[in-house]
Amino acid sequence: FKQKTAYEIYQCDWSSDVCSSDLHHVADSHMNGYIRLKLGLTEDNPTIKPYEQDAWAALPDSAMPIEISLGIIDGVHARWTVLWQGLDEATLQRTFQHPELGGLTLDRHLHLYAWHSKHHSAHVTALRAAKGW
Repeated sequence: FKQKTAYEIYQCDWSSDVCSSDLHHVADSHMNGYIRLKLGLTEDNPTIKPYEQDAWAALPDSAMPIEISLGIIDGVHARWTVLWQGLDEATLQRTFQHPELGGLTLDRHLHLYAWHSKHHSAHVTALRAAKGW
């Protein structure tokens, strides 16, 4: 198993606002997801804090060069992978409370973020195909 870097996954024209905003969003989202996992591992059924995605997207750091978010994605995914690979089935049944989604097991959390990665990879793949990149 070789983990692909964000640079390998999200190959697109970095001048595209759609591509850039998607990747900045993935970095924001996956940083939150990583922290949620750590809370779920270290606290007893904690209530996590959601965040306002649109408000975060309007902050000045979303206009930074895309390489910054690609580095964040690579770093978070590297650390996340080590954590996920170290969990047994019992630990995957630990829970946290999401104010909008209710109780989530860590296993469900893993599946939601796996879907999220594929979802945004598909956005970029479709954009690449449409633009002929």
